[in-house]
Order: sequence, then C-alpha cells, then structure tokens
Amino acid sequence: MRTLPKHVPFYLSRPIRFWQTYDQNNFRADLIAGVTVAIISLPQAISFTFIAKLPPEMGIYTAIVGAVIAALWGSSNQTYTGPTNAISLLVLSTLLATAPPHTPEFIIAAGLLAVMVGVFQLFMGLAELGMLVNFVSHSVIVGFSTGAGVLIALSQLRALLKLDIEDRTIIETIYGLITHIQETHLATAILGIGTMVLIIALRKIIPKIPGSLVAMLVTSLIVFVLKLDQHGVIVIGNLPSQLPPVAKLPFLNLDLIARLSTGALAVGSISLVQTAAVARSLAAQSGQRLDSNQEFVGQGLANIAVGFLSGYPCSGSFSVSTVNYKSGARTSLSALISGVAMLFIILTLAPLAAYLPRASMAGALIVTAYGMLNKDEIKRILQGTRGDSLIMAVTFFGTLFLRIEFAVLAGILLSFAVYILKSSTPKVYEVLPDANFKHFISQPDKPSCPQLAVIDILGDLYFGAVSHIEKALHEHMSQNPTKRYLLLRMHSVNQCDFSGIHTLESIVQGYRDRHGDVFMVRVKPDVMRVMRATGFDNFLGADHFLSEDKAIEYLFHKVLDPIICIYECNVRIFKECQNLPRPDYPIEIPLYTDIPTGTIMAVAPHKLWEQLHGNGFPPIVIDVREPREFKRGHIPQAQLIPLPNLMLEKLKLSEDTSIILVGRGERRSVRAAYMLRQKGYSNISILQGGMLAWEAAELLEAVE
Repeated sequence: MRTLPKHVPFYLSRPIRFWQTYDQNNFRADLIAGVTVAIISLPQAISFTFIAKLPPEMGIYTAIVGAVIAALWGSSNQTYTGPTNAISLLVLSTLLATAPPHTPEFIIAAGLLAVMVGVFQLFMGLAELGMLVNFVSHSVIVGFSTGAGVLIALSQLRALLKLDIEDRTIIETIYGLITHIQETHLATAILGIGTMVLIIALRKIIPKIPGSLVAMLVTSLIVFVLKLDQHGVIVIGNLPSQLPPVAKLPFLNLDLIARLSTGALAVGSISLVQTAAVARSLAAQSGQRLDSNQEFVGQGLANIAVGFLSGYPCSGSFSVSTVNYKSGARTSLSALISGVAMLFIILTLAPLAAYLPRASMAGALIVTAYGMLNKDEIKRILQGTRGDSLIMAVTFFGTLFLRIEFAVLAGILLSFAVYILKSSTPKVYEVLPDANFKHFISQPDKPSCPQLAVIDILGDLYFGAVSHIEKALHEHMSQNPTKRYLLLRMHSVNQCDFSGIHTLESIVQGYRDRHGDVFMVRVKPDVMRVMRATGFDNFLGADHFLSEDKAIEYLFHKVLDPIICIYECNVRIFKECQNLPRPDYPIEIPLYTDIPTGTIMAVAPHKLWEQLHGNGFPPIVIDVREPREFKRGHIPQAQLIPLPNLMLEKLKLSEDTSIILVGRGERRSVRAAYMLRQKGYSNISILQGGMLAWEAAELLEAVE
C-alpha cells in the first residue's frame, strides 16, 4: 500500500504543532490585535463583496472562515487572510463568463471557484512548489494592483452617484459617466463623497482610529435619523445573523468547471503571489522565518473551507495584515481571534447594518482603490530594468482592457519569459585585477594580458544558456588570437548539465588546438560532481582546477610564455609581472608554437651532468634567462647570455661547437636554439625541462 510523502502529514498537522508550542504570554497581545482587526476588517469585507457583485454576507463569511483556517494552517505569524479588493475584482471578471451578477448561478459559481482555487493552492503547497512564487515578478503585483485600483474606483462611481449605467468594460463605464452625470442623486452623492472626506480627514488627524468604520457608522446614523432610505438612498439592508451555511456546489458540472478553470488558475496564482509578498514584508520586520509551502497549504485549505461555507476566494490582505502587526500581534492566533470576533459581531449586531448606505461603501472603496496606486513603486520600476517595466505595463493595460484573468496570467507568463531570457543569456566577460590586485573586475577600457584571458561566467551552464555562453567564449577567442590560455572563474555557476559539459569540452578543445589550455577556479561542489560523473575532470586534468589565491601565480610561473612576458608585453596586468622590465628590444622573437616540433634536440639533466663531469670535452652551456633568475640558481659551468643579448651579440664560437641552451623551462631555450640554427650553428641542443627539471633531479648546487 502506497503511503503519503513524509512532508504531507507535517504540513497538515500544523495546528497541532502550533498549539503544542504556543506561548501563553503572547495571548494578551494576540487578543488585542485580533479584536482590532475584526473591527477594521468587517466593514472592508462587506465593501469588497460589492466589487465582486456578490451578497455582502459572502464577504463576511469569507473573512471569518478564511482568517480562522489560514491562521491554523499558514506559516506567517501576522498575515491576515480574507477578501481583498484586487482578488474581488479578479473573481468578478471570472464569474461574468458563467452567469449574470446577483443570480443564484453567479453565487454558486463563486463558491465553486473558491474550492478550485483552494485545491490548486493546496496541491502547490503539498508538492513543495512554494519556490515558484519567487519566479513571478513583483511588477505583476504592482501592475495588476494599479489597474485594479483604477477599475475599482471607476466601477464604484456608479454607486457613489447612483447612476444607471453599464460598467462591463472601462470604456462603457467612462462613457456612461460622461453621458449620465446630470442624473446624479444628490443625497447619495453627498453621503458617498462625505464618507471619503471623513475617512481621509480621520487618517490625517487621528490615524489610529478606523476611519472607514467611523464613517460608515456616521452615515448610517444620518440615514436613520433623516430617513433617507425612504428618499432614494440605497442601503444594504439586514445582514443574516447566523453561522456560515454549507453551500451546495455543483462538482459534477464539468462545463462550469471548465469555464472557471482559467480564472481559478489566475486567482490562485495572484493570490499566492500577493500572500507571499505580504508575508515576506511582515517577516522582514518581525524577523520570522517563513515556510512558503506551509503558507500555500494554509491558503489552499482556507479557500476550500470558504467555498464550502458560502464564501468566495480569499488571500492575504496587506492593509489588514499591517494593522494586525502594528496592533501587536505576535502569533497567528490573533487572526484566528479576529475571525471568532467577527462571528460574534454578526450574531449580535448584524441588524445595525440595515441603514448602512451603499454610497458610503462605494466611497470607502474609492479611497481604498486610490491607496492601491503605489506611485513610489511604479516610479522605481520605471527607473529600473526594461523587463520589469514591460511586465508592469503589460499587466496594467491588460487589466484595464482585457479580461482580468488573462491579463494576470499574461503578466505571470511574461515574468517567466523574462526570467528564462535572463538565465539563458548570462553575462560572460573578461575581468582584470583592480589597482590593489585584490579583486577581479570588468575594465573594458584597460589593456589586458596578451596571453591569458580571465573570464567570469555569471550564470548556470544548462541547456538553455550554453549556446549563448559558447558563442561568447568563441567570439572572445577569435577576437584575441594571442590569448592562448583561459582562466574561467566559476563561482557564479551553480548548476551544470550535460549540455554544459559539452560546451566546456568544446572550449577546452578550441584552446588546445591553438597550443593553449583552459584552467578553472572556484568550481561549486554540485558542478564538480557533474564534472566527475561525466569524466570532464579527467579530460581537463586535475591540475587544471586551481586555487583562486594561487591561480595567477601558478599560471605566470608554470604556464605563460616568459618570452612574451619579458620581451613583447608592454602591459603589466598582474601583480606577478609588475617587476618585469618593459620590452625595448629591436628584435622579433618567434613564438614558441611557431617552431616546428622535433627540430631541436634535447639533453636530459643527468646526461648533461655526466657530460659536464666526465673525461670528454664538455659542451658549452649558455643560460638564456634573465640575471635575476640566474642568481637564484644555475648550472656552475653555464655562462649567462640573456636571450635578447644572445640575439644581438655574435657568439665567439665556431658554428660546429656543441652548445646546450638552458632556460627556466624549454620555451626560451627552444626559441634561442631555433634562432641560432638560423644563424648557422648546427650542433645546438637544449636542456630537457630546463632548470625546473635540473632542480627536480636534485642537481642544483648551492650558489655562493
């Protein structure tokens, strides 16, 4: 029998773990915050249902059930879950494709949509896909919230002024307002605009007082005293004072489920992104460590419960969550208490809402909608990258002029597209040491080493990016033919697949074909495991994975051609080459790789030692290194003639004299031998391996 993955019971048992670890010292703070949130969120919940064109009690049920369930199964200590303005607008756009507003079919579809959203979110959490929310750009939220704010404000003008106009699209709404503005109901407009003025004034004068609640109580009292409900002012009427009833949802209506599926995906996605943004924002202030998968589970179960208990889709509310945090909430018990407190309020005080004017709700929503226009965030995004600006613009205009769920999904898909584009085109550029030789940075205007390219790869070597990386490296290779050696800095490469290995092999082979090689530093453990598993480490060579601190020193002394460093290079890029003399020799020394292989004879160190200490006539040993190198250690019988001097001076030796040339390795001695051959000297050999081999053979004598 198959069992559930171990993490599933862990996520579902969160309430047990919460109660077992709850600190009773937090109860007083949680109680005060919970009651405060209940007082503030109840009128908001009623307001938001008017955005979705649903009965006000659905908003109340959503606020109660969503807060309780998300508090028990969520991760955040301060996030409050309930109806929100943006999600309400998105729900309306989805439901309009199924039935006319205010009909039983419309209301039933709202509950079914909540369950579908919850199932999607629960699956995301249990499948541990919480990290996917990180790939949705924050610009989607800003673009959608801005567009939603504009739509909400325009749609509420109908109720604010009591105009009989069509508002299915933004164009229809604007046209209706212009052509019917003269039909404004004066008493309704005064109440609605007065609500807006009072809310704004209270926020300025006494910000701690819930302005929306006070404004609604004041306007309700005015309606009751002046009996304005009998003079054309529309009021909400009696709210049901009962527990949330169980809804009968048509789970077998596959046609309805199909029509709701796109909207459910959009609502579920934007709800998760919005909730994650709220939770992260609060966690940054409180220092809490979040579990995004647990938060997804909490949101999923909350929406499922809301759907079954006569509500509609919910999500984390930024405004109410902020109030919850600032009111002193320490754990998620505060949100649970707010749900219980709202239930108590509707069971006891629901009849008092009978005189609440619809225009006041509209005024409060318009103020809220204005708050959704985050001008600072919009400005920062527009001043940032083009990708973020494009995502925000597409989501914003799509929200205004398209079906909202498609606009949201377009923004989300564009986020993924921008991410894929960025990850598939990582930066690949040459870096050079800074002035203090401590860090490697990009300095495109500074001359670089003629032999060695040090290149950073700022991205992963996976199938989507390898073509770009390979093209960039090959272009650099072709544009710099003298750079026969490549040092790849791999600290930013976190992943590498088989396509990446093939690309690296191609690059290595390209450099080796030009008699050079490739070396690497700071290879991540995960990448190194792939290299070992595929055999790339053997292909490159274990000695080609260098320590970052010693890499340049090793390459300078062991790999690079000293002839180029000393006699041809006019720049001194690395710390190791600062003391080299600037070349001013009027000669042209052939490249080591230009000399045909096999044309120069080599003598092994022990063989030369025997020749020098034997009874026969010893060869003439000429050391072609620089004086500073010669002083560190040399063959006692050798005479120092640095390579440029050897080329400029005429040797006082017959052309058939046995001459053995000695360098640090073989590069300079091979060049010297080749050039002496061109001058007619026929009995020319080199010390095999140079002084490095002589020293390794323990033949180097102490120099007095």
